[in-house]
Amino acid sequence: MRSPLPRLLLAVLTHLFSTGVPAAAEEMPQLPARLNEEVRMLAIGTGSSSVELETTLFVPPGPGPFPLVVINHGRLSGDPRFDPRARYLVASREFLQRGYLVAIPMRPGFSKSGGSYVVPRCKIESNARLQAETIIAFLREMRRRPDVDPDRILLVGESEGGMTAMAAAATGFPGLRGVLNLAGGAPQNGAGCAWEESLVEAFAAFGTRSTVPSLWFYADDDSYWGRELPQRMLRAYRDAGGQAALVTHVSLAAGDAQVIFTSPQGIPIWWPESERFLREIGLPTELRFSPGSTPRPQRSSYTKLDDSEALPYVDDHRSELYRRFLGLPFPRAFAIATTGNVGWAQGGPDALAAALDNCERAARRSCALYAVDDEVVWQFAGTSRSAATDPFREP
Repeated sequence: MRSPLPRLLLAVLTHLFSTGVPAAAEEMPQLPARLNEEVRMLAIGTGSSSVELETTLFVPPGPGPFPLVVINHGRLSGDPRFDPRARYLVASREFLQRGYLVAIPMRPGFSKSGGSYVVPRCKIESNARLQAETIIAFLREMRRRPDVDPDRILLVGESEGGMTAMAAAATGFPGLRGVLNLAGGAPQNGAGCAWEESLVEAFAAFGTRSTVPSLWFYADDDSYWGRELPQRMLRAYRDAGGQAALVTHVSLAAGDAQVIFTSPQGIPIWWPESERFLREIGLPTELRFSPGSTPRPQRSSYTKLDDSEALPYVDDHRSELYRRFLGLPFPRAFAIATTGNVGWAQGGPDALAAALDNCERAARRSCALYAVDDEVVWQFAGTSRSAATDPFREP
């Protein structure tokens, strides 16, 4: 099998020279390093009850009103209450640079949000509609903000969040222009039912009611969906009257299609097609702000860059991952959590932020940068592989 790396590198270079960056880019207003990030507990009403959702907001500079993009998170394994707050820094930056207000609500039962999460099992359609009710209630609240344009709304979702976005699109919500569905669905291995058929039927049901266009991204080698299931979902959705186009691609990480939305290397896969789609539905794509960047820590004297045995908290497998990281070109960053989890990123406008975000998604807690480009920047000299104390606090 031929490696997808040459194709990916070509896509990266193509993206860099085709994103429409103005010649006088240095004169463009720059986003602040923290991207105007806000975290709020937003109370929403669903029927006769209400629930507070932990919500991340990235707000462009200026008074607005701004087009709104709502990103719907996926589901990790284990108890969803231990999931980290979703931030999607790589994707959020792409939208924020173009003047979108980005909102990422944690659905009921996830992270610090109230309520309870209901496992879909075999009732995929009804469960998706239940989660979509929360998103619709969230959209109602967001439309009340004076800095939100109520007639320019985009829904985005990955994994279970993609399915939720598709279900929400079937409600005819006013102002919703379209949906980006990244590997949307709800695999139910071990549920004791034909969940694939249930998933196809769910998308057919969504298609009967949806009036907004959607763009889907699925990897041919995804370990959950494979090549055929997304095609069946697409046919069922279209045959029922839904508007959708499918983009197939090769996973950046073996069997994991969702990485394209969290890695800088994924931008050339999903953004060019999304840009065309946004233009078609009347949403902005022009760059309005140059990207901010995470402050780079000072070089430390903790150890030499290539001393993989000195990494604190990690096991041999993660040490090997670090050695592979050292073979990546600049810009690059590597982050570590006290749990032993790691995350890294290469390329993009802010590899430091992407590495921290990837690490925190895996660790479900805060991480710190260990290495940036050719420097070790670990600031906690007293730590080691066997360290039992946490040298940095939760944010």
